[in-house]
Amino acid sequence: MTSINEKATTLLRLHKPGSPVTLPTVWDAWSANLAVTAGFQALTVGSHPVSDSIGKPDNEGITFFELLQRISQITSATDLPISVDIESGYGLEPARLIDGLVNAGAVGLNIEDVVHSEGGRLRDAQEHADVVGGLRQAADEAGVHVVINARTDLFLQQVGDDADRVDRAIARLQLAAQAGADVLYPVGRHNDSTQKRLTSELALPVNAIALPDQDDPASFGRLGVARISFGPFFQAALTAHSATLLGRWS
Repeated sequence: MTSINEKATTLLRLHKPGSPVTLPTVWDAWSANLAVTAGFQALTVGSHPVSDSIGKPDNEGITFFELLQRISQITSATDLPISVDIESGYGLEPARLIDGLVNAGAVGLNIEDVVHSEGGRLRDAQEHADVVGGLRQAADEAGVHVVINARTDLFLQQVGDDADRVDRAIARLQLAAQAGADVLYPVGRHNDSTQKRLTSELALPVNAIALPDQDDPASFGRLGVARISFGPFFQAALTAHSATLLGRWS
């Protein structure tokens, strides 16, 4: 069995701008095994699909304990590196988050800047960077280089004026990079010029979101992307296909 430090190192090394790694977004051992069988090198666990799978809403509708239960099931089913969307942190201290993830066998995390427990407010840029810094310190103290994917929802929430949103996203994510992030995630569906600007001006590998049933896998590399994930869209595509199958019998 691969050690947790080896998994963390492998996950970090997979992020290559221009030659992106695809981390399919899974939610349980079954979906994880689908991705393993398909030949992927690492996986990410999405909050929305996990919440859906246990009948609860996204945006911290589940507890961190419930999330860890599912992560343990996934890491027991596969030896691949696993990254986990921990939303905005469930109101917990960084050490608690890192210890929980590492003990469950995860070696990466996404951290959002929308605080769901406080009415969906957006953390200011330095506040979010401080959260990232706290997670990095806690991971260092745990002795595992947990791969931190710092996410901003500026585009998704359409916060502020369109005219300078890219500038503000870059400034926000640069602070997160300085605080100890490994990957930067300006979540949203971007046109090619915006995506190229993000990957060229940000100092770290950039995560992009893809529609697995519609996007061209080869289209992301030329835009400088280093990591591709699916958010809730893999589960949504399976849901649509399942509805077609089941509809023949209902």
